[in-house]
Amino acid sequence: MKVNGIIAEYNPFHNGHRYQLLAARARTGAEYTIVAMSGNFVQRGGPALVSKHKRARMALAGGADLVLEIPFLCATASAEYFAAGGVALLDRLGVVTDLCFGSECDDIRLLGQIADILLREPEDYLATLKQFLKQGYSYPSARNWALFQHYPAFEAQRELLTSPNNILAIEYIKALIRRGSQLNPVAIRRKGAGYHDSNLDRRPEETYCSALAIRQALYSGSDWDFLQKNMPETAAAILCEELTKKTAIRSNDFSDILYYKLLAGQEEGYEKYLDVSPDLSDRIRNRLNEYSSYDSFCDLLKTKDMTHTRISRCLLHILLDIKKKDMEAAREMDYAPYARVLGFRKTATPLLNLIKACSSIPLISKLADAEKQLAPRTYALLKQDILVSQLYSGIAARQEKDIPVNEYTIPLVIL
Repeated sequence: MKVNGIIAEYNPFHNGHRYQLLAARARTGAEYTIVAMSGNFVQRGGPALVSKHKRARMALAGGADLVLEIPFLCATASAEYFAAGGVALLDRLGVVTDLCFGSECDDIRLLGQIADILLREPEDYLATLKQFLKQGYSYPSARNWALFQHYPAFEAQRELLTSPNNILAIEYIKALIRRGSQLNPVAIRRKGAGYHDSNLDRRPEETYCSALAIRQALYSGSDWDFLQKNMPETAAAILCEELTKKTAIRSNDFSDILYYKLLAGQEEGYEKYLDVSPDLSDRIRNRLNEYSSYDSFCDLLKTKDMTHTRISRCLLHILLDIKKKDMEAAREMDYAPYARVLGFRKTATPLLNLIKACSSIPLISKLADAEKQLAPRTYALLKQDILVSQLYSGIAARQEKDIPVNEYTIPLVIL
């Protein structure tokens, strides 16, 4: 059986995502597609536009057969850990044959060459990398210049090393190599706008804008007509229905909670949290008296070497109490020690049966039964997932002056 695996956020699911799902299936001839998807908080360092179950429904309506949740430690981490978590989840199911991803470059050979170098770190490359870091270059810049110096052919591919989707593609391949995985990497060339493109295409025909453009348009109060052109019909309907009843969740909705966490840790500092450097910890402490909101504090702290997104991710780790030791523990458990089901299509029953027979990790479809299925250490990680989801639900409920949805009572999405 051929089974595609896709790692995604779908924040929200748009025409480009549907194109990738269909193109990947056509390329590989897969019978089923499994999506490993971020939960209620995402890799760029903030809450998802709408809940994970709503986004899972969009994905299933758009062509996925099964949607699993990436454990939040990896879903909210840097590209390396995000890729490691997503790849581990799909690989450990024992049924996925092809790992499909979208990128601006669809040359697997070239992506693989770069991934191999970055993973092996040859001595001459590593020495040059360290020199650039000592000179004050950010790690991504130092890495790129070291590559260009020792592998001049890559200099013609500068965009390949700066595009978020290409960077993720390289990290996916690195994760496959590191694991010795048999999954076949398949790059699908992205169609339409780039990851950071915030321009909304308002042409009358179907268009391919970025998820960022859709989010910004919704946040700015734009009319919803554009959704019909930039999202599949069912996904647009789900989003419209959800945002008619509720307000879209934003980082600033967590401003008060973040401020409390920062105040509580001011004396000790924040270096224990994932991705937080000593320098950033000091900047947070020194400028905390200027805090007004989540987003404005990101802008206040950013430098030429640390982007708003990276700062936001670090603050999210502080907010969600994600420490460096937590990621070390997750690594020891191979990042994804369980597969939590968010939803599936009824036609995917043969796939689910095959996973149950082949998977090296438990398939969690009912939270109430999870404690019996998991070892104590693994169950502790799942409880962290549940806790952060409850926080998201609590903020969403507060916006609407409602009662938070209990994570244990949310039914699976079944189409």
